[in-house]
This record gives sequence, C-alpha cells and structure tokens, in this order.
Amino acid sequence: MDSGIPLLNGAGVVALVAEDGDYVAVKGFKEVRKVFWIETAKLWQIALPIVFNILCQYGVNSVTNIFVGHLGDLELSAISLTNSVIGTFAFGFLLGMGSATETLCGQAFGAGQVNMLGVYMQRSWVILLGTSVLILPIYIFAAPILKVLGQQKDIADLAGKFAILVIPQFFSLSLNFPTQKFLQAQSKVSVIAWIGFVALVMHIGMLWLLIYVLDLGLTGAALAFDITSWGITLAQLAYVVGWCKDGWNGLSWLAFKDIWAFVRLSLASAVMLCLEVWYMMSVIILAGHLNNAVIAVDSLSICMNLNGWEGMIFIGVNAAIGVRVSNELGLGHPRATKYSVYVTVFQSLFIGIFFMAVILVAKNHFAIIFTSSKTVQEAVSKLGYFLAVTMVLNSVQPVISGVAIGGGWQALVAYINIGCYYLFGLPLGFLLGYKVKLGVQGLWGGMICGVALQTLLLLLILYKTNWKKEVEETSERMRKWGGHDNTVDSLVAST
Repeated sequence: MDSGIPLLNGAGVVALVAEDGDYVAVKGFKEVRKVFWIETAKLWQIALPIVFNILCQYGVNSVTNIFVGHLGDLELSAISLTNSVIGTFAFGFLLGMGSATETLCGQAFGAGQVNMLGVYMQRSWVILLGTSVLILPIYIFAAPILKVLGQQKDIADLAGKFAILVIPQFFSLSLNFPTQKFLQAQSKVSVIAWIGFVALVMHIGMLWLLIYVLDLGLTGAALAFDITSWGITLAQLAYVVGWCKDGWNGLSWLAFKDIWAFVRLSLASAVMLCLEVWYMMSVIILAGHLNNAVIAVDSLSICMNLNGWEGMIFIGVNAAIGVRVSNELGLGHPRATKYSVYVTVFQSLFIGIFFMAVILVAKNHFAIIFTSSKTVQEAVSKLGYFLAVTMVLNSVQPVISGVAIGGGWQALVAYINIGCYYLFGLPLGFLLGYKVKLGVQGLWGGMICGVALQTLLLLLILYKTNWKKEVEETSERMRKWGGHDNTVDSLVAST
C-alpha cells in the first residue's frame, strides 16, 4: 500500500514527511514551496487523465450541438433545451447518487480495504438503475413538461421527440458513473482517458454519417449519442472485469446488504450535486419566458456550452481532489489532506482567472462556432462579461464540492446550496430579469451572486475544518461499511 506521500528526489523533501507517511508541520516559504510542488504533482497525475476524459465526453455533447445548430435555430433550441433541462436534471441526479461510491471507494482504498470497492460499485449499480426507472417518465413526457415550464410549443415538441430518442443514453449512465468512481478511487484513470478519446473520434464520424450523409437530422444525432454512450460504458466494464482483479471479485450478493443505508448516503450526495446543477439549468427555463425566447435561449445556451467546457476541467479537478482527500483521510493523514486542498484551491483560482481573460478578449467572436445567425451572435456578445465572471467562480466551487465528496460532507453542502442558490440567488435573478427588466443579463447576474455567496461560505468552512476530526470520522465510516481499520489508532499514536 502506498504510504500516502511518495518521497520525490530532491534535498530536504524527506524532512517534510513523518514516520506515519503524513507531513510534518510546514513552516517557512521554502517548505511551503516544496509541499506545493509535491501536491501539484500528485494532484495532476490523477486530474489530467480525468480532465481529458471529461472533456472528451463533454465534447460528445458539444459537437452534437454544433452539428445540429447548423441545421437551424429551432433545432439548436430543441436540443439545447433537452440537454440543458431534461438531460441535466437526470445527469445531475444520477451523478449525485453515484458520488456516494466516490466517497466510500476512495476512503476504503486509502484504508486498504480494496476488496470492498467492487461491492460498493455493484451496490451503486442497483441503486442507480432503480433511480433511472423512476426518472424515466421525465424523458417520456418531456414535451408536456417543457410546455408546463413555459417553453414555446414548437421548441418543446421537438425537444420532447429528441428526449425519447436518447433514453438509451440515459440508462447507460447508471452503469457508467459507478464504474468511473471505482476506477478513479484507485487512480486507474489513464484507461478512462483513452476510452473517452476513442469515443469522441467515433462520435464525430457517426454524426457526419447520420446527419449529413443519411440525412437523418435530429434522429441521427440521437442515434450517435446512444451508441457512443453505451460504447464508453461497455468499454469501462470490460476493463474492470478483465484487469481489476484486486477490487473486482465478481458479482456478489453483498451488493444488497445494508442497501438502504447506502441509499441514504447516495441521496445526500444527489441532493448536494443536483442543487448545483439544476441551479444553472433554471436560467435556461427562466430565459424561455422572456420576449423573443428563441434568441434568449440560444444565446444563453451558447454561453453555457463554453462555460461547460471550462467546467469540465474543474469537474476533473473535483474528481481528483475527491480521490486525494478520501485516500488521505483513509490513510489517516490530516495534514496531507489539508495541504492538498489548499494547493488545489489556489491553482484552480489561477486557472479560472486565465479563462476569464480569454473570454473577455474573444467575447465578440466565439459565437460564430455555434451559429450563423448574426442576431444570436450579437446577443452572445452582450453576455460576455457575465460568462467571464462565472468562469472564475466555477473554477473554485467544483473543487470545494470535490473536497465535500471526499470527506463525506454532502448533507452540509446541500443545506448551504439551498440557502445561497434558491433562497438568495434565484429570487434575485428573477427580480433583476423580470421586475427590473434586465432580461437574460439580470437573470444571470442575480444567480452569479448566489454562486459567489456559496463559494465564500464553503471557503470559510474549509478554513475552519479540523482535519484530525475528519480522519476519526472516516475511520468510523470504514468500520461501519467495511470492517475495522486502525486509522484512528495510528493517528493517536502519531500525536
């Protein structure tokens, strides 16, 4: 088992590590710099393959939007509405339910209970498949649901048709998410990246063939979406069964043991993540009630698409810091956990500022990638400043959510999200957008305020966190879910 802090070559590095594998207290700029580079290397060894894979998977969505967007404004609005409202609702809920697997697999791997990883993954498969059946009516009745939410009839009808066609893609997520978490917890991330890359290349070819050569339009886009998603899922499953002998010991009835307790943890994870994902989804819904809804939805969707590209990077960092936190807590290393969190937050903020600068420079030009409509391009340009600010906030917020998943704080973050997003940000956006008549800019500006408040509160919580106490709670969780471990005993001995 890895000691948790690999000793890199270089004078003085060994002095930073105690006998138990955790850091000693770091004092002085020279030691801080050394820890910064050690943690940077450990984080990005995990994060880069995950980021690459997520960019490839998000590229599947984005490239589909680009191909469909050149069919016409109505088609672009329809697929954007399906992906932003129906797809995001389902994606967020299932990803959240799967995040319980990330917490438990990461902490179990750190504590040396590798044999439990396959059981946790199977338990999550069962829960997510059951959840998918319950959510299925949202896809079947997407058109009337969107009409009830106030969307235009022609857009809602076309979006509803597309939603039914992508039901197979939706069900693939039930197996995809737990399998990814299983692999990420063990830092087996390179294979995920290669699978994502091959899938993206094949998807582009299928879109060209089905939409332009066979002239299947939206139906062709949906078929490509379904085939690509199941290809990714089956490839990951094949790798788990064939090459993960330590964590995978075959199907087990243990997957059904204590399943309701696992459901409760999954629901806490789902609520936390869904409150974040649905918050930005609600901007699209509210924009659909504005005058000239097609232009409003199209311009906002293009901005959200670009924001999503940057967001995918930080969802990758989210997963990596979740792995780092859960592994180090499982190993009983409070200082390593704390330093890893601080380094990741600092680097993420720096990256967010860089993307903000890029958007401000290119705000009058990037819309041409998605649409040929001059009207939509002008509308997107006006939203450039809001997109730039959002990119900075979205660089830090997912990282803190990853820390919450790694530490098992999902319920606490869910309460903060309710207050900041739905009691403050959303009402403020509605007030500015409709009452003050600022339109899309008012909606987005108010909701940015909610994200800013949430980020500040979570940063305060990180600053106040007692990481030794978090190690003790992790050990108790491992005793409950996977048997006894001596993490607390080793922590007490070391202090």
